[in-house]
Amino acid sequence: MYSIADGAIELHAITLGAIVVSLRVPDRDGRVADVVLGHGDLDSYLPNPPYLGAVVGRYANRIAFGRFHLDGAVHQLHTNDGEHHLHGGSRGFDRHLWAATPVDDTNAVGVTFTRTSPAGEEHYPGTLDVAVSYLLTPEQTIVLHYEATSDAPTIVNLTQHSYFNLAGETSTSVLDHELTIHAAGYTPVDRGLIPTGEIASVAQTPFDFRAPARIGARLLDEHEQLRLARGFDHNFVLARAGSELAPAATLRDPGSGRVLDISTTEPGLQLYTGHLLDGGVTGAYGRALRPSSGLCLETQHFPDSPNQPRFPAAILRPGQRYRSTTTWRFTAA
Repeated sequence: MYSIADGAIELHAITLGAIVVSLRVPDRDGRVADVVLGHGDLDSYLPNPPYLGAVVGRYANRIAFGRFHLDGAVHQLHTNDGEHHLHGGSRGFDRHLWAATPVDDTNAVGVTFTRTSPAGEEHYPGTLDVAVSYLLTPEQTIVLHYEATSDAPTIVNLTQHSYFNLAGETSTSVLDHELTIHAAGYTPVDRGLIPTGEIASVAQTPFDFRAPARIGARLLDEHEQLRLARGFDHNFVLARAGSELAPAATLRDPGSGRVLDISTTEPGLQLYTGHLLDGGVTGAYGRALRPSSGLCLETQHFPDSPNQPRFPAAILRPGQRYRSTTTWRFTAA
């Protein structure tokens, strides 16, 4: 277990999957609570079907039929989500042990996790060297920084799969949370939750989070896309210019006053309200995990980008360095 603390915020992570097992944050009255879903013991993280708190890859999200073309070659990945590939396959980055190195300098404290993904792992091409850092700054901001290099052309898309519930460990849902997403478009999906290739406007749909909106109210909408995904499991096309760090989303719990502001260098953000949490998994604190027990805000490249020419490319070539940064800034009011 690696513990990071600076001021009132504490983050705890383990080498299995570089998983964030808890994240303790104060509310408006200074009371500290755990704002991410987790398991109560290590053994429960070994299967971890909901990917609680894990780094997922080599390609986060879905790839249609587990197949993509690169430089004239067809690559067939393992399929673990029906006929599709999800979050790196049957044994993705979340199922591996990472090496860990503590970080402690004048600007931040934290930990850097590293691993080498060999060529052919889950049938991906190229040997990939990966580093993921969790850094806590004096501004009560957690910086997530990803880097990777490869010895052959490959695809890379890494993200962090924590489920947030800003009300803390005694809360059973995020239905009263208010969400803002800086996105004018999203990518609709088919029945397999694979993007259709369209970038649709959020205007006059339940996907319009450009102004704060209550999660529970949006989930009651009868929009066809919400029916297909049994809630939100969709990529939002972030409104941004260039590749620098830019605001992506704000999540607020009115009861506790806790606010999470997310910024990222990534072009997309996946909102997932946990439809696969069926109550059969008991999390930490004895809490049964059900849909909307927490929600994910996964900064990423778009799902199925290798098969979608309109989407941002996710190709990494030898001599290049994959870099991605996301920040979680916590306040309370």
